[in-house]
Amino acid sequence: MKIYLLNPPYFPHFGRSARWQDTGRAGTLYYPIWLSYATALLEQEHETRLVDAPAWNWKIEDVIDDIGKFDPDILVIDSSFPSLNNDISVAEAVKDSYPAITTVLVGPPASQYAAQILKHAAIDIVVRWEYDFTLRELARVLEDAGDLSSVKGISYRVNGQVVHNPDREFSTSADLDTIPFVSKVYKKYLHIEDYFLGQSLYPEVQIFTGRGCPNQCTFCAWPQTLTGRKYRVRSIASVLDELAWIEANLKVKEVFFEDDTFTISKERVMEFCKGYQERGLSVTWSCNARANTLDLETMQAMKKANCRLLIAGYESGVDSILQAIKKGITTDQIRTFAENARKAGLLVHGDFIIGLPGETKETIEQTKKLIREVRPDILQVAVASPFPGTEFYVWCKGNGYLLTDDPNEYLDDEGHQKAILSYPALSNEEMVREANEILRGYYLSPGYVPLAMRQVCRKNAVAEVKRLWFSTKMFLGYVSK
Repeated sequence: MKIYLLNPPYFPHFGRSARWQDTGRAGTLYYPIWLSYATALLEQEHETRLVDAPAWNWKIEDVIDDIGKFDPDILVIDSSFPSLNNDISVAEAVKDSYPAITTVLVGPPASQYAAQILKHAAIDIVVRWEYDFTLRELARVLEDAGDLSSVKGISYRVNGQVVHNPDREFSTSADLDTIPFVSKVYKKYLHIEDYFLGQSLYPEVQIFTGRGCPNQCTFCAWPQTLTGRKYRVRSIASVLDELAWIEANLKVKEVFFEDDTFTISKERVMEFCKGYQERGLSVTWSCNARANTLDLETMQAMKKANCRLLIAGYESGVDSILQAIKKGITTDQIRTFAENARKAGLLVHGDFIIGLPGETKETIEQTKKLIREVRPDILQVAVASPFPGTEFYVWCKGNGYLLTDDPNEYLDDEGHQKAILSYPALSNEEMVREANEILRGYYLSPGYVPLAMRQVCRKNAVAEVKRLWFSTKMFLGYVSK
């Protein structure tokens, strides 16, 4: 069969695969990472085409023209909560031109809104939750004109009635080792130079070494709407093999491990670092981490194995808020983590969120105080977004704090995140203003100069300067509006 996998047009630089789906304030553009993993599986058995419209600045007319040239049997459309209406309209436009195509919608909204999505005639099938292995099975059944009732994890219509097949079990660690390297998909279908992470050396690639997150954070959408809380990992040998392939075949300066938390197991991290050095690898890498899972010894081992940076979700400077969101860390652990990272020579990208349960003007001041204490090399401050399917969303809706329960209204006219909740003691406008002021005050103060110099005066100095310059230029354009 011929399968067309589409990251559909929307705002330029819109990141459907990001955890916070919006147009990056610092120029960030994620790879269509989940579609790319699905492509890796599907191209083993079918002719495939992967298209990233936001990265290529394609409009719907470009997509329709390209689909006509490829002439696919199946169109897979990626979606996100803020872009769902747009993505359905893309499917409608394609169906108008090519009614014989079987349209399949995937992404986090599929697990929450399958029945509502299928009210639109342009969507034939919805694949819920983790979708790459489900798509492979679905393609096999469609190719043989088989019975859709045999495919777990999908929803579809029969005689006008929506049918929800049982959920598919999440992938296993053994399953993950059977997926071809996603980096090969990037090389074959995409343009590496299109993608940029504000914290990473350019150009970079994003890969997974594991999926799912066993932690219980109430606001995090991926584990609650896409990948689940079941933690599964690739073998270290498989990860090292992919790094070796990347070194030999891609001209990238960094690999980012996009796992929710690469550092859950100290033993696995240490095994990776040992294997990395034994193989004589050299590519720089970074990862997501938690403030309570890394000690100084592990950080030092990571640094020796060419780790550059850790992204840590600090979220808040208030212990009661961290408890309310089930973060599982304390502010003291954040301080220790930051201190150890500096001792080990690792950069830290610290994430904070304004507007979590219990937030007031007073708690924001405590968060500002913690930011001044830990001084992350790169600071990100977001406004809390209660995505459907998360505990946070249920809490907000139950307490009447949502200004809208339509996730399509989560972005402003330029595709940037906006606050869609308001508390009695803190309005949505105040949340946005505080988040922006924290960022302005941090990056535009003289105190940030030593942190910037710390990033520049190290290995890959030229690449660090380019990254900082581009991020700064994009950010200044955002805050000046």
